[in-house]
Amino acid sequence: ARRRKRAARDSEKGLLSPPGYSAIPIKFSEKQQASHHLYVREHRVRGGTKSSWPQKRTLFVLNVPPYCTEECLSRLLSPCGAVQSVQLQEKPDLAESPQEPKSKFFDPKPVPGFRVAYVAFQKPGGLAAALALKGPLLVSTESHPVKSGVHCHPQNLPHHQNAGLHPSACVPRCCPACRVPLPSRPSPSEWIRDYTDSVPDPEALRVDVDTFMETYDKKMAEEEAKAKEEEGVPDEEGWVKVTRRGRRPVLPRTEAASLRVLEREKQKRARKELLNFYAWQHRETKMEHLAQLRKKFEEDKQRIELMRAQRKFRPY
Repeated sequence: ARRRKRAARDSEKGLLSPPGYSAIPIKFSEKQQASHHLYVREHRVRGGTKSSWPQKRTLFVLNVPPYCTEECLSRLLSPCGAVQSVQLQEKPDLAESPQEPKSKFFDPKPVPGFRVAYVAFQKPGGLAAALALKGPLLVSTESHPVKSGVHCHPQNLPHHQNAGLHPSACVPRCCPACRVPLPSRPSPSEWIRDYTDSVPDPEALRVDVDTFMETYDKKMAEEEAKAKEEEGVPDEEGWVKVTRRGRRPVLPRTEAASLRVLEREKQKRARKELLNFYAWQHRETKMEHLAQLRKKFEEDKQRIELMRAQRKFRPY
């Protein structure tokens, strides 16, 4: 019933929101007429499922534009209540398991585009106030200017100044006259600064690697302890889970190990067979014996010929 009332209220305003979401209009600047909408709802998980976000205090946000950063979202939602953390992602989390800490040295750079956000408030009242926001909220203000990183063509500067947009804060789709942006050329000082920033600090890198290894070792120890506890313990239906952890170690998947296993199996089968029990076994045994005698005779002949060639043959 609440969803239907909300959908009817949004349709009356001429705004269509996804089911279960509330729309918060935002504007890039004060003089901009068109509004962009953020779709928000409370972040929920199934009962009994662990989540890395605090329950009843986390706001899930859709349709976050590229120029809206974590600091910008925190500033826009801070009037609703104290913000504990803000995290932007390319897509929502499918698994509700705790996430591993991210590294600034090894994580890939995010792909620019529209993203989703998780905003955690310190108190549940902040979430309720955020869901009741009407807007519009201003992203770029005089005290907190925001740049999108796209520069417009000089011919469009008067048009954007009349619209209240800063030339360096214009987006390609803000008007029909600015479909093709002109990229800015970095100066040598910017190249030097970018290169200096790309070289990691050895001490910070060591601390990051040590933290990652400690987390990994702790995770592996927990998994091993859990596997030992579950080993040999039947479940509610009486089934026992078979794991790789046992008394006999797993054989390595190498060619040498496979050959050793085949040789042992061949010897085991040979011990079980009855020798010279059937007539065909007698025939094969005689044929193999004759083949070995002929092979040895040929080898002796070649050895004698070699000794004669070396003049070292002494029959007497």
